[in-house]
Amino acid sequence: MDAMFQNVLRDHLPRLLQQPLTDDTRLRDAGLDSMKSVDLLFAIEDELGVSLPDDDLNEETFATAGSLWRAVDAARTAEAVA
Repeated sequence: MDAMFQNVLRDHLPRLLQQPLTDDTRLRDAGLDSMKSVDLLFAIEDELGVSLPDDDLNEETFATAGSLWRAVDAARTAEAVA
């Protein structure tokens, strides 16, 4: 996870400010709900300049910081190749 991604998560999930952020950090436990998922998705697109494919817009992708980071990183790589 890069620092920009971590900052986006912490900005949208303030509970993460008080704990270490690891691949296994459960985003729902940090306060992520369906509305915050949409806000977080828009922030990722705006602040990181990456669009997640529709196939990645699911509960599994948004389950942990690591699963979301892997989706963001894969989307970045795919956009760079295209």
